[in-house]
Amino acid sequence: MGFSRSRLSSLEKNLNPSYFGRSQAGRGSFRDALLVRSEAIDVQQQGPGVAGSHGQLRSGFIKSDTELRGLLMRIYQASDAPSCSLPQQITSPVRGVPVYVMLPLDTVWLVENGQGSNGAESVLMREKAMEVSLEMLRASGVEGVMVDVWWGIVEHGGPKKYDFSAYRRLFEQVSAAGLKVQAVMSFHAAGGNVGDTCTISLPPWVLEVGTEDPDIFYTDAAGFRNKECISLGCDNEPVLRGRTPIQVYGDFCAAFADEFAPMMGSVIDEITVGMGPAGELRYPSYPEGDGRWRFPGVGQFQCYDRYMLSSLQAAAGAEGRPEWGHGGPHDAGHYNARENETGFFKDNGGSFDTPYGSFFLSWYSSKLVDHADAILGTVQQVLAERGRPRIAREVRDTSDGGKMFAFEPAAKLSIKLAGVHWWFKSRAHAAENTAGYYSTWYRNGYLPIFEMLASHRAGASFTCVEMRDCEHPMEGRCSPEGLLHQVLATAARLGVPVSGENALQRYDQHAFDRIAESAFGQSVMAGRLERLTFLRMGDMMLDNWDQFYAGVIKRLTCPPDHWQGRR
Repeated sequence: MGFSRSRLSSLEKNLNPSYFGRSQAGRGSFRDALLVRSEAIDVQQQGPGVAGSHGQLRSGFIKSDTELRGLLMRIYQASDAPSCSLPQQITSPVRGVPVYVMLPLDTVWLVENGQGSNGAESVLMREKAMEVSLEMLRASGVEGVMVDVWWGIVEHGGPKKYDFSAYRRLFEQVSAAGLKVQAVMSFHAAGGNVGDTCTISLPPWVLEVGTEDPDIFYTDAAGFRNKECISLGCDNEPVLRGRTPIQVYGDFCAAFADEFAPMMGSVIDEITVGMGPAGELRYPSYPEGDGRWRFPGVGQFQCYDRYMLSSLQAAAGAEGRPEWGHGGPHDAGHYNARENETGFFKDNGGSFDTPYGSFFLSWYSSKLVDHADAILGTVQQVLAERGRPRIAREVRDTSDGGKMFAFEPAAKLSIKLAGVHWWFKSRAHAAENTAGYYSTWYRNGYLPIFEMLASHRAGASFTCVEMRDCEHPMEGRCSPEGLLHQVLATAARLGVPVSGENALQRYDQHAFDRIAESAFGQSVMAGRLERLTFLRMGDMMLDNWDQFYAGVIKRLTCPPDHWQGRR
């Protein structure tokens, strides 16, 4: 890639330390002070304006201005960017896999503004550094970025009081850099999952509802309430100040579409709808953040809030076995149990493989599929309404000689699936089942999910594409390779596009080789990834930039002609 002298001069100006933290003209003193403050190395020490009731920040993007200036100038001046990384210059017979990069979880943050107990303003952190970093990504061949649009930040002020202002500033920067946005509607809290660098709660008004009715949260057999997200058991109950959770999610997505209408389908090319913990379609069966679970424990079923129990009782009654409706399996073990330490999941004679086991696992997993089906249907409907950006999906001739159009949102829809690979080589697939994926040695638990996605013309994003079986302890009977193969093959059979994410931030050659294998297809039957989203932009990525550029960006966007993924 080449840059003119004037372009490099402009970049040097942008990277000058005196420019960092400086706001644009016309902004108030509060925001001016805030932007300067957000450039500090340790944001958590800045006092209650940054940490406190609105969350804790342990940012992974805190390099000093001097370090950032040196790193980015070296990247900008590099001359070996792949010519085929730009769409109009692709000449290779092998179709490359677009690379996206996840932005830091704390890209947008809340800071108290002194206006009441819930008074806070959303801000774009490290604004100038972000601007330069985005331009660096695009210049290196990255297609776009993934960003969490946090429910707890946007609707912090109260029901239907949406504040997208900081996200607007971010998306304008992304657009100016020539990048795309994969926007994740994050209806969960941050802080309890591997790699979380900050704590962001659900909106305060939702937590207030949870204080009044704690059964809106997932609950385990011991009665522990998980406040990371709302239980799907109350999806259709008006528990959120007169609205159902499904309605709340739909209203949020409608407000997002209205706010960013000019960008939908162009800058914002995909909307990933959060479905559960970590944004994934699953139950919070392995809560590592609070210490209850450790790998490779089987996890626990999350069906003990009164809404889930009511549904289970109704299903058991319809089955003619009311005694099956009192809770989950009594012999499923504890969070950190191994399969053969339980009566339900053990290989020989496990009750998972009985009429009761089949009933319970079918009910538990079908609730998860119904949850995703309802949310996607609602979001698809509100995004495709008249007046919002949409495209014609189908045109039919009518009997009177007219035309009938069927529309869909201008931006693609997708969900996230978890890579629960431990115990995959066992008969019971215990960890997948407690997470809500009814898989066993004879049953493909992902088929109903992909059938549902196909009905909505939606895609899926799947984790653990960097992992190999040999990297995990034998005792966990892990197979991330086998799991990914099953997921890709199922999706390919139904025509559902699948994107990949790395579960852990790794920069070793073994991980890069595995990502490339996953991206371009493990076999003709298994298909390939539509895109790769790498976790995540920050200090670690910048410290390992040369490896990341050569091992991921260049390799995926400009693959060799002989690669098996040729099409």
